[in-house]
Amino acid sequence: MPNHLSSLGIFHTAISILAVLVALYALISSGKISPKTGAGKLYILFTAIGCLTALPIMKTGHFTAGHGLAVIVLLLLPLGIFVKKINFLGRAADYIQVFVMSLTLFFSMIPATIETLTRLPISHPLATDPNDPVAKTGLQILVFLFIIGVLYQFLKMRARKKASTKPVQV
Repeated sequence: MPNHLSSLGIFHTAISILAVLVALYALISSGKISPKTGAGKLYILFTAIGCLTALPIMKTGHFTAGHGLAVIVLLLLPLGIFVKKINFLGRAADYIQVFVMSLTLFFSMIPATIETLTRLPISHPLATDPNDPVAKTGLQILVFLFIIGVLYQFLKMRARKKASTKPVQV
């Protein structure tokens, strides 16, 4: 399997890596990817560009699961941005937003994981294809990190809400 990238592939990879780095920064600095913060807005922009640039890249010559995930992420981003405006959701909207924004990162990381494992190191990639045991293990680790990450964010949100609603004792 050739490991070369087209100019579009290089741009797509670079912008997608930036999206992941910004997401990690947002998660570390504020505990979530919030569309209201600068990091959140940058994540959304880079992720949308990454998804859009993924669509014309067809290494196999046809639409793949990675393309499908890009479309799903493009559909989820507006939900993550606007879910708090859906009045009937009430306080659940905060949790839904955290889940959806984390889900966009998770879905973006699936093809990133597979592409990394099947391309690197260039001389002898770690996995031969997405069905390789190494690739499957990488995806299992990704699922585990997603679940732990979302639960952690939920617990942090719950703790913040409890702390902000406690009456001040004098």
